Amino acid sequence: MVNLNAEEIQWIVNHLFVGNRLATAEITTGDGIRVDLRNIRSPIICFCSQGDNITPPQQALGWIGDLYRDDDDILACDQTIVYAIHENIGHLGIFVSGSVARKEHEEFSSNIDLIDVLPPGLYEMVMTPKTARAAHPELIVGDWITRIEPRTLDDVRAIVKPSLENERRFATVRRVSEINLGLYRMFMQPFVRAFANEPAADWLHKVNPTVLPFELFSDRNPFMKPVAEIASQVRTKRWPASPDNPLLLAQAMVSQGIVNALDAWRESRDRGLELMFMGIYNQPLLQAMVGLRDTDERPRRQPGVEPERIAYVRAKLAERRARIAEGGLHEATIRGLIYIAMDETGIDERHFEALRLTRAHRGEMSLDAFKKVVRDQFSSLRLDHEAALAAIPGMLPAAADVRAKTIEAIRRIVFAAGKPTAERARRLDRVEALFAAAGRQRRRPGRAGKKRGFTTPSSRQQGA
Repeated sequence: MVNLNAEEIQWIVNHLFVGNRLATAEITTGDGIRVDLRNIRSPIICFCSQGDNITPPQQALGWIGDLYRDDDDILACDQTIVYAIHENIGHLGIFVSGSVARKEHEEFSSNIDLIDVLPPGLYEMVMTPKTARAAHPELIVGDWITRIEPRTLDDVRAIVKPSLENERRFATVRRVSEINLGLYRMFMQPFVRAFANEPAADWLHKVNPTVLPFELFSDRNPFMKPVAEIASQVRTKRWPASPDNPLLLAQAMVSQGIVNALDAWRESRDRGLELMFMGIYNQPLLQAMVGLRDTDERPRRQPGVEPERIAYVRAKLAERRARIAEGGLHEATIRGLIYIAMDETGIDERHFEALRLTRAHRGEMSLDAFKKVVRDQFSSLRLDHEAALAAIPGMLPAAADVRAKTIEAIRRIVFAAGKPTAERARRLDRVEALFAAAGRQRRRPGRAGKKRGFTTPSSRQQGA
């Protein structure tokens, strides 16, 4: 257990729970450095569940819409965000459930390299069961097939359902909390500090409902010693009950009844708290009293719409647009693969495994260099995919056999997950045509110059 002092607890409440300032880049360190999630360069993984009533997907993914203005903002920040949504696991189950550990946790860890090389953008990780009919099972790690599907901010907003009314309600909570804190510090805190002392604090800690049961039923309680002896005897004489044992059936009925009662109590409690919340913080009078009805603007700061931020995004995109035609065979190959994979079906883990094996076999590029090339080429395609594709022939070598081997490697990677979709096959055909066009483009200047009786720039340089 971590014991926090009053200042630490108050800071967490003000800045995270009530203020929610991390999602809007409002937190600064003691040195004046702004804590901005947009500065994170490693992939951000967000795992949430529809069955989580403490941190549901609406809350777990809400920070994305708070922090970014649009999809180009994510791209300009060079960030990769991957989220996965479980269907029904509860809040604690996300961390301790065995089924989640065998599925989501294992898939996240086994595909961490795939996530790490993903181009900047927003993605959802989708997991489907591995079957006997799955294509290329040797490329699948574990019992699930992981697919990374591209998403947009509109997809996240459809889950979160942001609204000005909700923002105003929670902004009212924040203002009321700040007022109450000020009143407490002025009128109540001096009395609390006057009567507070170390023994009283230690006693309150021991009788805390989260601590006391463990103390009462621990070995430190002398009355629990007989229980330990009885448990040892039961352990040595234990035998399984038959399935039709009436006591076993009664146990199952009582257990299910307890579960149903707790579920009903939880739902009733949640409804009551929601009604109380709406009854207090949805009142226009209270919102006006705390200064939230003087304008129709959003009560929360959104860093993505600041003028300097928009200027930064535009400058970053212009800089990348100027480098679209740069690169050689590696860049052209990865650009073609990314273009093929940019359809709505996403990237299958088998595609990445085939690409990884190809890269390892050739040994031509380190993993870090590969990651950088992937990000750069994806950025080029996102900025202007027609211009990026048109530049591919000029990036390829003149040797036809090298281009042919590269196309064959591309085909192996595309077919790693089975027969491609019609859209993906069309994109593959286009990439093959671009590789073929490279040879024609390199032959055409020489033939044209010879036919018309003048030299090309390259031949003039050679003659010089």
